[in-house]
Amino acid sequence: MRRWYWPVTVIGLGSVSALLLTGRGRSVLRRILQRFWEAPDRLLDWNGSLDSELDRIQTALDRIADSLDPHAQMEH
Repeated sequence: MRRWYWPVTVIGLGSVSALLLTGRGRSVLRRILQRFWEAPDRLLDWNGSLDSELDRIQTALDRIADSLDPHAQMEH
């Protein structure tokens, strides 16, 4: 397998270089970088949604646990 490292590396670097030399390749790279820089904002939005969903699930589980607990029914 080690004999393939050098050719694979050369082909990979050559492909990246060819991509950077074309206008379309540069525009694709710009779009990828733009999405990469926007990722933290999207992750924060998703994180907030996830927190609210987990709170809703926890509330539902608490209600189910209360309805299944026989001691809780005696107190009410």
